[in-house]
Amino acid sequence: MLYVSILVELLRSRPALAALLAAGMQALVWLLVPTLFYAGPPGDVPLVLAIGHEFQLGSFLGPPLAFWLGELAFDFAGGHLIGVYALAQVCVVATYWTVFLLGRAIVGPQHATLAVLLMVGIAAFTVPTPDFGPALLAMPLWTLVLLHYWHAVRDGQRAYWLALVIESGLLLLTTYLGLLLLALLVGFTVANSRARALLRSYDPLLAIVIIIVLIGPYLAWLIHSGIAPFRTAELAGAATGWLQRLVLIGAAHAGLVVLVGLVAGWPWPRQEPAPIIVRRPVDAFARDFVYFFALAPAALGSLVAVILGWSGPMGGIAPLLVLSGLAVVLAAGDAISLRRQHIVIAAWFGLLLVPAAMAASSAFVLPWLNSDLRIAQPFEAMGLFFSENFERRTGAPLKIVGGDLRTAALVALGAPTRPSVFIDAAPQRSPWVSMDRLRSQGAILLWPTSDTAGTAPATIAERFPQLVPEVPRVFARRVQGRLPLVRIGWAVIRPKTEEPIELPYPENR
Repeated sequence: MLYVSILVELLRSRPALAALLAAGMQALVWLLVPTLFYAGPPGDVPLVLAIGHEFQLGSFLGPPLAFWLGELAFDFAGGHLIGVYALAQVCVVATYWTVFLLGRAIVGPQHATLAVLLMVGIAAFTVPTPDFGPALLAMPLWTLVLLHYWHAVRDGQRAYWLALVIESGLLLLTTYLGLLLLALLVGFTVANSRARALLRSYDPLLAIVIIIVLIGPYLAWLIHSGIAPFRTAELAGAATGWLQRLVLIGAAHAGLVVLVGLVAGWPWPRQEPAPIIVRRPVDAFARDFVYFFALAPAALGSLVAVILGWSGPMGGIAPLLVLSGLAVVLAAGDAISLRRQHIVIAAWFGLLLVPAAMAASSAFVLPWLNSDLRIAQPFEAMGLFFSENFERRTGAPLKIVGGDLRTAALVALGAPTRPSVFIDAAPQRSPWVSMDRLRSQGAILLWPTSDTAGTAPATIAERFPQLVPEVPRVFARRVQGRLPLVRIGWAVIRPKTEEPIELPYPENR
């Protein structure tokens, strides 16, 4: 007798609901983990919010959209990081749902849900997601562009061109990876005979014009700022670097490989009755489309990253992998037998919960192993101390912090006044703080230190020769373990227009 799990039955009868539940559970898990267990923001979140706080048309880290939305989410949540974490998971859910819609149009709803379920086995969509930034925002925009390109080309629905153009413009305002996707779309259109029919209409030309109009302000800022968006790296080790990135991309699929292997019967194959999920046949154009946009972005994107010297966390490769699950389901054939239902379901929940449990426990275990974590830095206590101390000394609120970039961004995030971050090592990267503003409003310069004298680093001392370091301030972590206290060296640059402040002293009694 064939036994079918209730979860498999949900997949067969209500595939859209199953896809939404899977995406929602993953989003909830990775919303709760950083909210409950992280004492400080992960990754580049402090820098993202420091740049977003200035609402510039661009920065040295690229186009502005992700930075703006991160700052708005932070403000909407009342100055709490849960707003940023929630925005990150909204991007993940939107990506999964768009993959489901694209898969439903190509392989049917049941197989599309299987593609979504496989995505939990790709590490780039799980562990790094609390680290919100351009790569995370690019995921849903990337998949929306592919979805609407499919409908415009495959179904011949010209109404989707407007949506495609707007999403392409937003993607270009999020990350330079948008240029890669547009180049791949052009290449696929030229190479595929069915897509090449588009070249007989004016739709692609109008799309290019509208995209240029959408990103025009950013292009004008980029030209005026003089910031080079790309830089070439040494080509001598390009082949090795490319191979390393391909290995990293392959390793990110380890969980997906485990799920596929269990369904296929590895490592103990045996014949047993199993429910079969059947789909309609898929034509050659659909296969070309899925395989091209599942493989080409990862291969070409990693090569471009090596040539241009780009580096980043695993979450940075997530937009390149959005069709990996759909490509595996397409390659599996028109009928997929779900063998070992209970083991596969247990493995899926394990891939969902075990990395989250490890991330949560690391905040308590690793400090005892003498391993420091960015998520353990007490940014709120740091921001409160330095902002209050500056105001007591100068009578003015703290408006500018500088020095070590990570430390300054943490203090700016935790300070009630949300000061601007001054990148003193490269002032052109923080155009929102001029030297005149620095002199008139004053600032605090910060740096991590291990000595008790608080000697400023040579680079800071050279730029500010009259700087007088203060006694370093120490901060305790939420879980201290065997780690030393967080010791921050600092110095005050007093406002130029500052009037002498008379401190009241109690009378002797």
